[in-house]
Amino acid sequence: MVDNNISQTVKNLEAAFAGESMANRKYLFFARRCRELGAHEVAEVFEETAAQETEHALAHLELLYPADTLSVEKMLAMAIEGETHEYTEMYPAFRHTALEEKAHAAVAEIDEQIEESKMHAERFTATLKIAEKRFAALTRIEERHANRYRNTLAKFSAQESDS
Repeated sequence: MVDNNISQTVKNLEAAFAGESMANRKYLFFARRCRELGAHEVAEVFEETAAQETEHALAHLELLYPADTLSVEKMLAMAIEGETHEYTEMYPAFRHTALEEKAHAAVAEIDEQIEESKMHAERFTATLKIAEKRFAALTRIEERHANRYRNTLAKFSAQESDS
């Protein structure tokens, strides 16, 4: 990721990513509602624009998370961290406020999100463990191949020196 001492540019890219992502979801929601209302041509405009917003968001992510800085393990760890933050801090704080404001529908929605965020974190954690096991197994296999090549080279070198 770009320097996490958070330069203004990084803050701007993160805000732009959030805005583009939110616009995408909002336009897809609007498109769904337009279709329900029979405005299919308007729905298509919202859907096309949503796709463009996605491309904008992905371009911002390319700058925030350059491909050469991301491993599978790092991406899974970041996802676990984000989902864990959601169900341990963000949503509980939102829930508290919704309770205070007697926004019962919001409380119910937030409760669902807390549970889903837990499930997402658990799924990413399980996936990370599987990836780590596969990487460890691959490392052992590669080491065996390397040792075989070293032994073959040593035998060949010994035969050459005997000649």
